[in-house]
Amino acid sequence: MSNILAVHASPRGDRSHSRRLAEVFLSAWKARNPQSTLTRREVGRALIPPVNEAFVAAAFYPEPDARPLSMRADLAFSDQLVSELLGHDLLVISTPMHNFSIPSGLKAWIDQIVRLGLTFNHTLDNGVAQYEPLVKGKKALIVTSRGGFGFGPGGELEAMNHADPLLRTALGFIGITDITVVAAEGEESEARTFQISAAEAEQRLLALAREF
Repeated sequence: MSNILAVHASPRGDRSHSRRLAEVFLSAWKARNPQSTLTRREVGRALIPPVNEAFVAAAFYPEPDARPLSMRADLAFSDQLVSELLGHDLLVISTPMHNFSIPSGLKAWIDQIVRLGLTFNHTLDNGVAQYEPLVKGKKALIVTSRGGFGFGPGGELEAMNHADPLLRTALGFIGITDITVVAAEGEESEARTFQISAAEAEQRLLALAREF
């Protein structure tokens, strides 16, 4: 994996645990691959435009190559984000869980990169929609922090975790199915409890930096 796109979704700065944990992986990976490329995309502290009527009209224009200039302008930022995604081998998303799901900036980024004709195709089979992912050969690492415990696989609160499944579904829809999730839980518990979970996450991330 020679090129990494790191998407940072926390609205917090230095206090963000998901950002700090992601840096554990990114620093270790960069040290092992000094000639590689690391690109960062800020979606937590920078405005990512939500999808609006102009975007929808332009994205689903029946003749993409004949889009009016105004529609091309409406899609220019989305085109940039898609090109950025396609130009990297590994996608690293650092994000907290916000109210059982993902921050709004990350959802807006997803809406911008799930693009007909670029990251997925749509056809009709006897009137029924069929979808084809277009993104090939990429992996994703999701580094996340959660306020409570038990949101992971098999946990007592797993059913309340709509963050990881959303990301897996959206990324899988466009063709990124090789996805690893590393989580630190218990931020809202006493400090020592979260420190243990975060330390375990750090060790997992250091191991992944050697594997990728």
